[in-house]
This record gives sequence, structure tokens and C-alpha cells, in this order.
Amino acid sequence: MGKKLSPEQNELYKRTDEVLHYIWDPIGVSDSPYARDEYWGYLPRVFGMLVKNESKETIVNYLLAVESEQMGLSPKKENAEHVVEILKEYKEKILGESR
Repeated sequence: MGKKLSPEQNELYKRTDEVLHYIWDPIGVSDSPYARDEYWGYLPRVFGMLVKNESKETIVNYLLAVESEQMGLSPKKENAEHVVEILKEYKEKILGESR
């Protein structure tokens, strides 16, 4: 059985989901209500990396690998870096932990 998230961790999980869907959105589905679950498969890993305080570079590299290896797209490094910056800012604000 999985560990229950604290209210703060739950908030960060939700924000991570939103950032992946609306900002990362490598396949361009953020405007479709039917695709709201499109990136849920990557959410636990990205959230775990944030909570474990993985480096920006590590998380960026994961997102780029997903884009290229799993989605068959040309990775967009600048966007991935922007996404991770936002995620780290959320983490700092919600959990009170430095980046």
C-alpha cells in the first residue's frame, strides 16, 4: 500500500499535474478536455523527483527523454527547463523547501 501524502504534498502533486498538462504539453493537447489524463503516466515520476530534491538538470533530462524516446518528438530543452523552474518554485512555495 502506498504512503499517504500530506496536504502540502497533495497540493504539490496537483500543481505538478497542471504544469505537465498545461505548460509542458509536448503533444499539444492542453486545450482538449478529453486529453486531461494524457500525461498522468509521467506525473508520479516527476513528482517523486521533486520530492527527492533531484537536480533541475535531472528532471529536465527525464522530460527530454520522454519527449524523444517515448513520444518520438524532437525534444524542446528550453520548454523543459521552464517547466522544471515552475515546478521547483511551486515546491519551494508549497513545501517551504529551497530548490
